[in-house]
Amino acid sequence: MRSFFLMAALMALSCTANAAADAASAPAGLDPAAAARFAGLALKCLHDEYPNHLSTTLDSDADALPPRKLTPAFYGCFDWHSDVHGHWLLVRMLHIMPDEPSQATSFAARARAELARSFTADNIAGEVAYFKRAGRASFERPYGLAWLLELSAELRQWNDPQGQEWSATLRPLETEAASRIKSWLPKLHYPIRVGEHDQTAFSFGLIWDWAGVAGDKQMRGLLQDAAQRFYTADRDCPLSYEPSGEDFLSPCLAEADFMRRILPPPAFARWLSAFLPKIPGNGSTAWLPAAVITDRADPKLAHLDGLNLSRSWMLEGIAHGLPKGDKRRSALLAAAAAHAAASLPEITGEHYEGGHWLGTYAVYLTTHAGLP
Repeated sequence: MRSFFLMAALMALSCTANAAADAASAPAGLDPAAAARFAGLALKCLHDEYPNHLSTTLDSDADALPPRKLTPAFYGCFDWHSDVHGHWLLVRMLHIMPDEPSQATSFAARARAELARSFTADNIAGEVAYFKRAGRASFERPYGLAWLLELSAELRQWNDPQGQEWSATLRPLETEAASRIKSWLPKLHYPIRVGEHDQTAFSFGLIWDWAGVAGDKQMRGLLQDAAQRFYTADRDCPLSYEPSGEDFLSPCLAEADFMRRILPPPAFARWLSAFLPKIPGNGSTAWLPAAVITDRADPKLAHLDGLNLSRSWMLEGIAHGLPKGDKRRSALLAAAAAHAAASLPEITGEHYEGGHWLGTYAVYLTTHAGLP
């Protein structure tokens, strides 16, 4: 088993090496066996209602309902946002691997059946109704909303009749999520600089990508304004203070990965010099060691596998945003490879604590989902 996942890690390392040669590399061709394994992690929990961690406001006894009644499309995988990005994982796999002959007997047919089970007009109407109840203005903001928009973007880009049908079905919830972000951003006076769900920079990156696919100029304008207010004057981000013990996102790297979307390469290179001045130009990895995970059965300590994976794709993204001749690219890509090697072999699903969500992070990394 471990040898299989080592192969997946080596694939990521190979993709990183290719990115070093050309920052404009296309999404990686994920090996069908690895794709089936990662898809299996989502399929295992997509409609598995329990265990379940609910984040809901109860106004009366009548509101104490099972998850499938509260959010009828996205009630599995332990929590709402993990179920949403589990759906994204499956759509992503079907989208980028549509012609693999092995898929019919591995995961494609089941993935389509499970997605069709979720993406019905009644289910999405139930989700919208849940969102619109009083007291839920901050529900899944920003992380879950950002992943919902990422799922919507993947469906919009998938030239498949069933995928386009699902995209249309999801549109009312997509519209509601985008509207909530748009009403929130002008009121948000400070960025949120943590290593878990509430962080703004990571979610801003996903939302920016969705806005490009959806052609939503208003959203991009709001995000550009947020970047100006929150991040453009930042200096000397304390990367040495990371990670905190339960992080799955890097505050410093996520900010840089967002800003490379906003700024053209020369301007981004100048900004990065002030923001992370200690990135070496000699290809070293010593400046950013991978996180150490001591207990993958602990749901919070297992976050650190997610940190290694998200750091890896953010490092690649930062390198992609720099001019091709920038000497820091080699160190960024070397660190990305080291982080991928530290955690990709461990995404086995042995422990549900990580298995219900880490497959998404593995797929986002290995398919270069965040790169143009």
